[in-house]
Amino acid sequence: MTIPANRQFDSPQKDGERRSSPEAALLPSSSPVRLIDQDGVHQHNDRYPLPDGVELRRGYAQLVNGRRINDQANALVRQGRMAVYPSSHGQEACQVAAAAVLDERDWLFPTYRDTVAVITRGVDPLQVLTMLRGDWHSGYDPYEYKVATQATPLATQLLHAVGVAHAAKLRGENTVVLALCGDGATSEGDFHEALNFAAVFHVPVVFFIQNNEYAISVPLKNQSVAPSLAHKAIGYGMPGERVDGNDLAALLSVLGAAVDRARDGGGPSLVEAHTYRMQAHTNADDATRYRPAADVETWVPKDPLSRLRIYLRGLNLLDDDAEAGLAAEAEALAATIRDGLNQEAEVDPQDLFAFVYSQKTSQLREQADLLREELIREDITP
Repeated sequence: MTIPANRQFDSPQKDGERRSSPEAALLPSSSPVRLIDQDGVHQHNDRYPLPDGVELRRGYAQLVNGRRINDQANALVRQGRMAVYPSSHGQEACQVAAAAVLDERDWLFPTYRDTVAVITRGVDPLQVLTMLRGDWHSGYDPYEYKVATQATPLATQLLHAVGVAHAAKLRGENTVVLALCGDGATSEGDFHEALNFAAVFHVPVVFFIQNNEYAISVPLKNQSVAPSLAHKAIGYGMPGERVDGNDLAALLSVLGAAVDRARDGGGPSLVEAHTYRMQAHTNADDATRYRPAADVETWVPKDPLSRLRIYLRGLNLLDDDAEAGLAAEAEALAATIRDGLNQEAEVDPQDLFAFVYSQKTSQLREQADLLREELIREDITP
């Protein structure tokens, strides 16, 4: 494979040595990049620097908020205030990092599981949870926040992300697009199409796979026999990288480098985060039917919050008072979500027809009239 001169990649260091060829430079590290291990100890990496303490302290606060959002949303589902919630418990580091590495000019394309990332990006939590409550729209304006609507169909958002990145390049905008997906999405044809188009047209997009080991009930070993999902990148002519998805420091460094590279004209890249879905796929799923509890327990010590807490406490950047303050802030956020979703939604059945076309078709007008007459007969006031 010959790489054009304007697309040469810096040969990253792997296992202490420079990669010897442009082709090898596309390959991910032999093991996931880790900067802080599960015991809270810094692991030096020649290529990826450790973020400073201020950035990590801010990130820890967002992790605490993310965990509380997950817990509160799950409780609201059980109370009947939300229709469904795909929890990212245990994946909060991926969520926070995805939002943190982007500028205001950049775009985020989330999946249905990326509620915490969308909220961390700055979208009002009540607006974010509107869709999962069962309302008829996404709840927020994508253009205001530069956050696409959360996508339930697997991998479709990747094509949209590439389109936005391509449009930004054509307009000469210095915009980067970060597109999230899960390991299951890599089995979809849309995944292939998105990566191939992005590479051929050299657009500024970062594909971020949260490999949490399961596509609902299907384990990764039954989806792919590649050495890693990051290895798929070389087939498209873009660099791939693997990172510990429970290590916020490593995620910030690896994703940040990929975003900087895209912004500087280096083109697309693929980052695979190795993490784990600690809870069920959604509240409608029984995870005990396809994975043993013992497997879940092995991931408990790898929790992204505990390892960063230990590290920050070791540097005296976190103490009991600070943790109490962060917990209080997270509880206030949970109370806002709880109070907002406990309010009854005001619905107008005519909205079913109001936003389909800019001008109603004859069929829509007929259906709207039929519903209006039925509501009058039943003496129901919208």
